[in-house]
Amino acid sequence: MFVALKVEAAVQTDIGLVRRHNQDSFGSDDEFGLYVVCDGMGGAAGGDVASRISVDVFLNIARQELETLHDANAECTRCALQRAVAAANQAVLARAAFDIALRGMGSTLVAARVSGEKLTVVNVGDSRAYLVHNGSAVQLTRDHSFVAEQVSRGMMTQAQAERSHMQSLITRAIGAESDVLPDIFDATLHAGETLLLTSDGLTRHVHPDEIAAILAATAYEPASAACHNLIDLARQRGGSDNITCFIIRGPATPA
Repeated sequence: MFVALKVEAAVQTDIGLVRRHNQDSFGSDDEFGLYVVCDGMGGAAGGDVASRISVDVFLNIARQELETLHDANAECTRCALQRAVAAANQAVLARAAFDIALRGMGSTLVAARVSGEKLTVVNVGDSRAYLVHNGSAVQLTRDHSFVAEQVSRGMMTQAQAERSHMQSLITRAIGAESDVLPDIFDATLHAGETLLLTSDGLTRHVHPDEIAAILAATAYEPASAACHNLIDLARQRGGSDNITCFIIRGPATPA
């Protein structure tokens, strides 16, 4: 059975200053090096339900798929995560079909598997993964959102996108269509580097350079301190949405 090298992980979530409910969900499986954050949408009840289903089903199916692996083959890991996303999508659709009050609910998803120094990241929607090292925060994921697509087509500048009232309009989501197309990325997570999975409640208010600075300033403190400081800054800037930060620090070398 796969056993992950020791990493330090911490997660915190906050309702923010505007929303009446926290529709973010998160989960992990340290044995298999799995970490996931989901940001729900679709009304007070629907968003909560969609994000929780997405987290639980993703972890369950990813765990089942990875149990069959005898090594850390990158392609097998990518297939396992893709199947887990597809299962989460079907589970959200099935629940919405069963309960008319939940019709139209959905969720973003960003997740990672850490296997030694090998890192595989999957995302649907605009929740993000950042790799933080050498004083910089590099976004590993691509936002599936209207404003991100406008920027990529040269129709909008990044500054305009950050001010746009259409920031919350996403173009892919768990539970939106019968089939979902996630993006999957391979990277490395060395000792001394940090992976951040986060909902857009953080990234709407905190710039990547500020993320990197906060993580650097708390490098010798528990990872929970970095989560707290990131969420606190987002709240100081308005806290317009739920805020979830999942921090995973690079694997320690076995003794």
